[in-house]
Amino acid sequence: MRFTVAIDGPAAAGKGTISKRVASEFGLAHLDTGLLYRAVARRALDGEDPVQAAQTLHARDTMHPNLRTPEVAQMASQVAATPPVREALVDFQRAFAARAGGAVLDGRDIGTVICPQAEVKLFVTARPEIRARRRWQELAERGIETPFEKVLADVQERDARDAERADAPMVQASDALLIDTSDMSIEDAVAAAAAEIRAKLPSLN
Repeated sequence: MRFTVAIDGPAAAGKGTISKRVASEFGLAHLDTGLLYRAVARRALDGEDPVQAAQTLHARDTMHPNLRTPEVAQMASQVAATPPVREALVDFQRAFAARAGGAVLDGRDIGTVICPQAEVKLFVTARPEIRARRRWQELAERGIETPFEKVLADVQERDARDAERADAPMVQASDALLIDTSDMSIEDAVAAAAAEIRAKLPSLN
């Protein structure tokens, strides 16, 4: 069975958590495509050319222990705006999406560019202040002290770069279900996503 769930949205909206939860619930493989760009960013920060890093990326690169730092997040957004980097990672993502047994992919352009024919498309978002507060708390829990104002500025800067880049900008697909998690619990958000998947998963109908 081929069944693809494409989940897009900005940083700290909750799409990663939703993706993992629904993938587990329905027995689907999961790919956080942002990790691919973070892995490229990490190698770029270490001095490599981003395009070469993307072209030679290995699965082990996505297991680097320092892929969740603010520095890597900002660099990931920058390298993701580079067309040759995106092109180098497209085939990997599409192959994952086509795997037998079905897959959930989350990112910025899954439903619009990587898998425009996905059976389920979701766009998960939240107000910038809400997302910045979540990211600030997450960083604090990991021992990274950063002023909230800086986190908010970083979130807004990244939103603008992701939405305004010429190649594969972050936009909601016309046929994607919008899930705004600003005032939702994670349980309610997962339930909304699961309901959409359940309605379209062949084996459940």
